[in-house]
Amino acid sequence: MIIVAGHLIVDPAKRDAYLSTCTEAVRAARSAPGCLDFSLTPDLLDDSRVNVFERWESPQHVAAFRGEGPGEDQQAALRGGSVAEYDVGGTRPLLGG
Repeated sequence: MIIVAGHLIVDPAKRDAYLSTCTEAVRAARSAPGCLDFSLTPDLLDDSRVNVFERWESPQHVAAFRGEGPGEDQQAALRGGSVAEYDVGGTRPLLGG
């Protein structure tokens, strides 16, 4: 399993607008082969921060979905951030569901 996690930094006044441009990407990811979870969420404490969390079955699924990555408009909105990909060797549930 692959987890992609981290955060993006955007202009606080434009965060909601940025997130609205991501709706179709989230919808596409969640319906993509190998996607187990995908979310982009506003941070509760930092108005400039967008939290990123993704779970994928394999690196190949991530690569197939990513293609060329975000569009120019989304890239232009980013001021920074830190997102990494993690290879997960095993899991154990903490909550049912």
